[in-house]
Amino acid sequence: MDSYSEEDATKLLRAQTHVWNHILKFISSMSLKCAIELSIPDIIHKYGQPMPLSQLIASLPIHPSKSSFIYRLMRILTHFGFISQHNIIQNDKQEVRYELTDPCKLLLKDNPLSMTSLLQALLDPICINLWHQFSTWFTNEDPTTFHTEKGTTFYEFLGRDPFNHLFNDGMASDTQLVSSVMIEKCKGVFKGLKSLVDVGGGTGTMAKTIAKSFPQLECIVFDLPHVVNNLQGAENLKYFGGDMFEGIPPADSVLLKEINIHFINFGDSITLTIEQWILHNWNDEECVKILNKCKEAIPNQGKIIIIDLVMESKKEDKKLVETQLFLDMQMMVFFIAKERNEKEWANLISSAGFSDYKITPALGLNSIIEVYP
Repeated sequence: MDSYSEEDATKLLRAQTHVWNHILKFISSMSLKCAIELSIPDIIHKYGQPMPLSQLIASLPIHPSKSSFIYRLMRILTHFGFISQHNIIQNDKQEVRYELTDPCKLLLKDNPLSMTSLLQALLDPICINLWHQFSTWFTNEDPTTFHTEKGTTFYEFLGRDPFNHLFNDGMASDTQLVSSVMIEKCKGVFKGLKSLVDVGGGTGTMAKTIAKSFPQLECIVFDLPHVVNNLQGAENLKYFGGDMFEGIPPADSVLLKEINIHFINFGDSITLTIEQWILHNWNDEECVKILNKCKEAIPNQGKIIIIDLVMESKKEDKKLVETQLFLDMQMMVFFIAKERNEKEWANLISSAGFSDYKITPALGLNSIIEVYP
C-alpha cells in the first residue's frame, strides 16, 4: 500500500469527499420531493409560527414507526436552506422548532407562484430516467436522449401522455413567477402596443398576466392543439391551436416559436417580440431560422426582446452559474439544445442579419436581450 505525506493525504481525502458529495447530490432533490409529498412546508406554514418537531411529527401522515426519522429529514432540509431551525429552551429542555425560508415558501401548494408542479415534473421518473440513457446517447445516432429512452421526441410524447398536464403545470408555474416580476421591471416594453400573440404560450399564464395588466391589449395565445384545446379565453384573451411552421393566426402579433412569447404591433410602427426560454430549446441552425422569421415580421424601427439565459452573465454568483449549468445539461438531454453565453448569442443574432443587441441581466437566471434589425 502506498504511503502519503500529510499534505497529499489531506488532498486525497478532500478529493474523496468531493466525489462522494457529487455521487450523493441527488439526495438533496429527492429529500425535497419527499418533504413536498408529505406536505411538510404546508403544515409548517399553516401552524403560523415556528413549529415544534413533536407537533410536526404529530401532524404528518406517517406510520408511527417512522416518527424518529423526521428529524433527520428536517436536518438535511435545514442544511440546504429550505428550513430554518430554532433551538428553544422550554421547561429546562431544549426544543427544536422549524419555520420556512423564502425558497421553501415557493413550494407552498397555495402560493400563486408555487414551484411545486415544476419540482414534481422534473423529478418524475419520466424525466429522471433520461439521465440513465445519457452515456448511451453519446454512443448512438439518436437525435436526443429522449429518443433513446422513449423512441420519440419530447413534445410528441407530451401530446399523448398524461404527463403532459404535469409538465404544463410546472412550466406555467415558472412562467407565472417570471411574468409577475417582468411586468414590474419591463412595463415600458408594453407601452404603445395594441395587440400581441403569445407564441408557444402554453396554457396562457404569461398572456393572462399581460392581459390583466394591460387591458387595452388584445392577446392571443398560440400553441400546439394538445396544449390549448378546451382552454377558455376572456374579454381580451383568446386561444388558437396550430403549428408555427404551417401558419400564424392573423393579428397585429406574430407566432414565431413553440414555447413562449412574441409581440408584434404594426399599428404604430412599434414592434416587439418577446420570448421566454424559447431559443434554448433549439440548436443554432433552428434558432437562426426563428430569428430570420422574426426579422421578416418586424419593421426597420422595431426590435425583438428575448427573455432567456445568458451563461456566465454573473460569474461572481456561483449558485446562479451552477443552476445555469444544470439547465444547460437538461437542454442537451431533452432537446439537444443549449443555453448560450453572450458570444454565442451574438453569433446567432449576427447570423440572422440583425445589426445590434443589448443584454440586461435583470431577471435572476434570465436576462433581457433586445435585438435590433
